[in-house]
Amino acid sequence: MSGGAFLAGRTALVTGSTSGIGRGIAQALARAGANVMLHGLGDADVVAADCAGLAAETGRRVEWDAADLTKAGEVERLIAVTAERIGPVDILVNNAGIQYVSPVEDFPTEKWNAIRSLMLDASFHAIRLTVAGMKQRGWGRIINLASVHGLVASPYKSAYVAAKHAQVGLTKSVALELAETGITCNAICPGYVRTPLVEGQIADQARVHGLPRERVIREVILAAQPTKRFVEVEEVAALALFLCGDAARSITGAAIPIDGGWTSR
Repeated sequence: MSGGAFLAGRTALVTGSTSGIGRGIAQALARAGANVMLHGLGDADVVAADCAGLAAETGRRVEWDAADLTKAGEVERLIAVTAERIGPVDILVNNAGIQYVSPVEDFPTEKWNAIRSLMLDASFHAIRLTVAGMKQRGWGRIINLASVHGLVASPYKSAYVAAKHAQVGLTKSVALELAETGITCNAICPGYVRTPLVEGQIADQARVHGLPRERVIREVILAAQPTKRFVEVEEVAALALFLCGDAARSITGAAIPIDGGWTSR
């Protein structure tokens, strides 16, 4: 499936896709034939070059927008810009996210609001703004990147865990509403994925704990991940791609872990 153009003629919007998991998913969708709207922060020249490279490789239209998804009006603008530039959204991947770690009694209200707005509210707004068009066309795929923390909790991450659990609930509710429309809605729940952000965390933890890199990975970062190896971006992208195919048309409302056994504990 991953080698063909089975998504030819489809338009995908992947939020938070200028790096990491989102970028990997956007690349996979374009290689499968979809026109893709990238979204997120980044140096404009670097992102433009990335878009041009992916477009040249795949022959698909690849655009980019840096909408501030913590604002409902910006989500609406992003959906409209995507439709204007490359077509109405057939595949929506809500991936954008941020993290903040603090004891709950010290958790800054502004951080709580920012995390909720970006990961939960923006997902809701993007879904509500794209579903009508998907219904008209009789086909759609909604994928929420909900994290292993949409299924289990960790201390000091109250806002992130709450938002991700809520995102899983949103996934289930939307799936039930759309069950007879040809649209599926699922959540992917990765454990620790090897991304530039996580690489930075490894270096930080090594300094804090005074441990070598490999011990930090095994004993700190991957302590809860039984396989003791990172999930690779390509693995998450392959799962997202599968969920867009006909073989996954009966998978909806699922929260699918890809976590090296973390949630089996």
